[in-house]
Amino acid sequence: MSDVLTVPRSRRTIELFLLLLALAVAVGANYLAGIGREEPFGDYFWSQAITLGIMSLFIHVILRVKAKYADPVILPIVVALNGVGLAMIHRLDLSAAQVNPDFVQVAPQQVLWTAVAMGSAAILLIVLRDHRILRRFTYISLIVSAILLLLPLTPLGLEINGARIWISVGFGTFQPGEIAKITLAIFFAGYLSTNRDLILLAGKKIGPLQLPRFRDLAPMAAAWLVSIGVLIFQRDLGSSILFFGLFMVMIYVATSRVSWVLIGLAMIGVGVFVALELFSHVALRFDSWINAFAPEVYDRAPGGSAQVVQGLFGLANGGLIGTGLGAGRPDLVTYANSDMIIAALGEELGLIGVVAIVMLYVLLVSRGIRAALGTKDGFGKLLACGLSFTIALQCFVVIGGITRLIPLTGLTTPFMSAGGSSLLANWLIVALILLISETARRPAPSAPMKDSFPEALGVSGKPKKSAKETTR
Repeated sequence: MSDVLTVPRSRRTIELFLLLLALAVAVGANYLAGIGREEPFGDYFWSQAITLGIMSLFIHVILRVKAKYADPVILPIVVALNGVGLAMIHRLDLSAAQVNPDFVQVAPQQVLWTAVAMGSAAILLIVLRDHRILRRFTYISLIVSAILLLLPLTPLGLEINGARIWISVGFGTFQPGEIAKITLAIFFAGYLSTNRDLILLAGKKIGPLQLPRFRDLAPMAAAWLVSIGVLIFQRDLGSSILFFGLFMVMIYVATSRVSWVLIGLAMIGVGVFVALELFSHVALRFDSWINAFAPEVYDRAPGGSAQVVQGLFGLANGGLIGTGLGAGRPDLVTYANSDMIIAALGEELGLIGVVAIVMLYVLLVSRGIRAALGTKDGFGKLLACGLSFTIALQCFVVIGGITRLIPLTGLTTPFMSAGGSSLLANWLIVALILLISETARRPAPSAPMKDSFPEALGVSGKPKKSAKETTR
């Protein structure tokens, strides 16, 4: 009697169906954004549709060939988010062009970055056959992260809006910190998976909490110093929160100890207190958060709260179902196509549209966590959790800042905000999560069992002797 093994299906056909649905949503949103300004079938409409269609189907074909057991839901979700973001950026460009005919539109450049980002993700899927290869580059990733974070402080660095996080690359600007979050995740995953037993060694116990040994706090102290360094030298509160939060989550996943989280929160508290006392731009952000509607704070330049308040008014104007794409005034908000794109979408798509977008992010993060749970190697588990958490934390920080739940930090909304470096980094994250999910869902190879088991043994249960041995 032979056992029947259940082989998981690849579900690439389901992915294709969802991908076509996502493309319909993206192209439809772009059409509505154009028809509201009487430009439904302009050059940008076709460039957006062709770029998203060709590149997404190209990645789908690669997954069919190279990673046929990868999660079938991730790619359609990301294509839908990317497409809706492109539609809103185009809609804001049309409004700005009506006011200023000499305005240089952002949407065509964002389409170009979309093609570059999706092409880079496709190359990564082809070149990197197994995510576990990245474990060999644990400490190289740390060196690369340090170089990327130091680049904005070199003569190549540019200071924009008080933050020094960009570098000049000739044809434009690039934010190295976006790539650094990937290399840091690789380093943290490699270090924690290798040294997990050392970190878990018992320290002092205070009540129900098992505190780590002082020598084992070195990784967290290093992550804290990196985040504080980003805050001090680059004046970027958002990246500082992201880097330290990434390490906190990964070390909790590796150790399952609440004590690490409490220590991390205490270190965040110390960092916030120091930043408020020493750095005026951080104090201004907190003041704009707490006293946003005070007239003196609203009109203050720089560091005023006009951007946050206008975003709140836009969300209120959208109501439940929104004003419709192209029918609102999200262009009144500063940086509506980047920092405040959720406020722009909330005004024209309403609460229902924003909830739908948030649910897409929730599904994306949950599929990443599912890939982490399914894979058997510790490095893959930590890497998938860390990369998924970077997307979740970015969404929380951005939406929390726009709704005044927390201070506004300036992080971009993944896949939707204008910005090429962020788009490139997030598509690379998607490619890595797809590779990990393929490893998690791929059936394990098994050797065929011999049906002639009784004939292979003698009566006594011992192997039969060969004819040569019998004649001897």
